[in-house]
Formats: sequence, C-alpha cells, structure tokens
Amino acid sequence: MNIILIGFRGTGKTTIGRKIAQRLGKEFIDADEYLELKERRTIKDIFAEGGENLFREIETHIISELCLLDDKVIATGGGAILREENVRNLKKKGILIYLDADADTIYKRIREDTQTPHRRPHLTNRSAYGEIEYLLAYRRPLYDRIADFVVSTADLSRNEAADKIIAFINNHVLDLKPPDN
Repeated sequence: MNIILIGFRGTGKTTIGRKIAQRLGKEFIDADEYLELKERRTIKDIFAEGGENLFREIETHIISELCLLDDKVIATGGGAILREENVRNLKKKGILIYLDADADTIYKRIREDTQTPHRRPHLTNRSAYGEIEYLLAYRRPLYDRIADFVVSTADLSRNEAADKIIAFINNHVLDLKPPDN
C-alpha cells in the first residue's frame, strides 16, 4: 500500500513526504518531478505548449503509472484530484493524506521557493494570493472528500507533521486497506 500525499502547492507534500519515506525506509516519489523527468520539460513549459488540458492529460497518465507501484510514499501535484480517474486510482492503491494550510502560509511558502517561478504556471488571471484563495476554496472540499487523514501543516514543523502521519498509519493501516479486486 502506498502513502499518498495530496493537497495544495506549498503545503509540504514533498518535504514531509521525503521525511516519511526516510523514516519508514520507503522510496519517495514526487509526481510532478517524475512527470517533468519523463516529459523532459517543466510543468510551466507544458502549460505554455498546450495549456492546462494537456498538462492534466499527462498528469493522469503519470498518476496511473505511479499507481502500478506499491509500498511507496508519493506526493501528488495539487490539482491531481481534479480528475475522478486520478482519485479512483489513488484510492485503490493507497492511503490518502491531505496536507492542508491556510492561504497566508501557502503564499509565504510559495514566495520563498525559488523554483516556483521557473517551474509552475499561474492557473488564473488573479494575483498570486488571489489565485491561492480562489483555488483553495474550490479544491478544499475535494481534498476533504477523498482524504483518509488530514494534517494542517501551517503550525507544525516538517518533523511534527511526519510524526502525526506515521502515527496515523501505524494505528489505522489495517482499517484502510482497499478490498482485493
């Protein structure tokens, strides 16, 4: 069974995911990094070439491929949950952990990430902060609906968030195994 981290950009999926993988002796895969390696271009370049539709098609293929793996820690892109096919695949192959944070925290983290401007496109015509607020309002109910566990990362260190997730997995993993098909 995979441990799959979902949530908005800047909530800590990659940094916390690496910590969880290291502690549990599992391989960590960042779906966006994996996608960029396979495509040999950045997400921003994919958006420039074919817009969000092209990116979501490629992302769906990548999610499907990653869901063939087992016993990994996987950080998804923030919008991976927008397609029901992705949600079905992710739920079949893992425990979904939703990392949440408020708009102020996300905005601060994104501004501090030097890679964001080069790799990530704007998804709306709003200001950076306005885009975060707008997309969070739309996506939060989706994340909440599919999550097996929610961790608010705004006031936690990476280690504290990893501790909470590992404790949840240790206490609940038998309850969350998907049915054999």
